Amino acid sequence: MRLTDLQIRKLKSPASGQKTYFDETLPGFGVRVSQGGTKSFIVLLGRSRRRKTIGRYPDFSLQKARWEAKRLIGNSSFDDLTKLPEITFDKAKERFLADAEARNKPRTVEEYRRLLDRHFEIKKPLHRIQRRDIMAVVEGLRKTPSEAKHAFVAIRTMMNWCLKHGLIEASPMPRMTFQSEARSRVLSDLELKTIWRRSKKVNYPYGTIIQLLILTGQRRGEIAGLRRSWIDDCSITFPAGFTKNKREHRIPLGLLAKSIIKEIDVESDLLFPSRLDDEKPFNGWSKCKRHFDKTLQVAPYTLHDLRRTYSSKLAELGVPIHVTEKLLNHVSGAISGVAAVYNRHSYWNEMNEGVAKFEGWLSEQAAD
Repeated sequence: MRLTDLQIRKLKSPASGQKTYFDETLPGFGVRVSQGGTKSFIVLLGRSRRRKTIGRYPDFSLQKARWEAKRLIGNSSFDDLTKLPEITFDKAKERFLADAEARNKPRTVEEYRRLLDRHFEIKKPLHRIQRRDIMAVVEGLRKTPSEAKHAFVAIRTMMNWCLKHGLIEASPMPRMTFQSEARSRVLSDLELKTIWRRSKKVNYPYGTIIQLLILTGQRRGEIAGLRRSWIDDCSITFPAGFTKNKREHRIPLGLLAKSIIKEIDVESDLLFPSRLDDEKPFNGWSKCKRHFDKTLQVAPYTLHDLRRTYSSKLAELGVPIHVTEKLLNHVSGAISGVAAVYNRHSYWNEMNEGVAKFEGWLSEQAAD
């Protein structure tokens, strides 16, 4: 935490032993609270993290304790730096990723590797990296806020791992809060037509997934996890435990979507199994999207933008909002609260009409 007089006064005594609260603005400096309520300032010095008591609060003020901690850290820092291992950033990155492979999902490790390789070319020994080196990269990504956030999280995760494993004495990462704006990207008719045509040229599974995302407006995880046993001649029924809101969700299948599903030739119940396990769904999102978008003349977009575009196009085609919400499995829209409890009408015919309108419109666009 950021230590202040108010924060220190509010610190409660632990049930037993002692508890130390470290100051985020000065690594190694903190206040230790004992079971009896005594509060003492401490500082950790050297690579051995030797603890030195500075003074007891409130007899020793916070300001005075912080200055003393800086003096003590300064006196020991030169000797400590000369003893730190001369491990390079790239070598530390290799060790971090190797460890991550044993603890994280493959797609998580792949994304860490992409972000670190692409954005952080730091030619310094690891312990010489400073906050400004990190922030120079993050601030250089201002035009792509989402990428900036992901890059920041990746380097912070790596630096925290290095700290935990004794490769550095303090992380250079600043505390930062990213305020994400609500996404509102809706693809133009030309952009959607371009993506649709591209999806028909890309091999299964990714191209087929894109087609079904466009035609159904469902979430990417719902399409990737789609099972043959959930599909009949006219609909898909997602079981309650599978959907985001944990409710069973049934949608009609249009003629175009049915023809695409019929062409999928896999032996497993999953329509889009992973390459290594028939019981796990497709998960190669990042790599496949980069390949898919490589020659695509479309401004940056996310797969969720296809869902938003589907909803917007249904509205444009005159489909009532409550019918669109049924198709998208929204539970807090036009029919919610008490109305949702008493209105059990499925709107099945209206949903079928909406799906037919969208497929008809898309077929006309693709034929241009």
